[in-house]
Amino acid sequence: MANVASGMAVHDDCKLRFQELKSKRSYRFIVFKIEEQQVVVEKLGDPTESYEDFMASFPANECRYAVYDFDFTTSENCQKSKIFFVAWSPDTSKVRMKMVYASSKDRFKRELDGIQVDMQATDPSEMSLDLVKARAI
Repeated sequence: MANVASGMAVHDDCKLRFQELKSKRSYRFIVFKIEEQQVVVEKLGDPTESYEDFMASFPANECRYAVYDFDFTTSENCQKSKIFFVAWSPDTSKVRMKMVYASSKDRFKRELDGIQVDMQATDPSEMSLDLVKARAI
């Protein structure tokens, strides 16, 4: 288990699952949560799951980290994919929880080598599919 500067540990399973998403495309997305002073995998999204399934994975009043493997077609008609990192911090979550997630985010993100786009969201409109598409291209 890797130790994190903020005092937050990152469970080895987080990095392992991220590598599987990145290299084998085993998952469409991964949702992470902080539990007992460490970041753990909360949910693995099947490769067939949609962006709506991803959005539905976030609790309304708790923070989460997530990665999403977004497939898109460029204006030149090329198939591409980008890995998005989402820091979900709804306004309705507890202040302490928001502080813990905010202070651990950068260090946790560095553990996941290969993230291409970073997004912060406090409500679902800040990570709508249209915004993701715009950030990807």
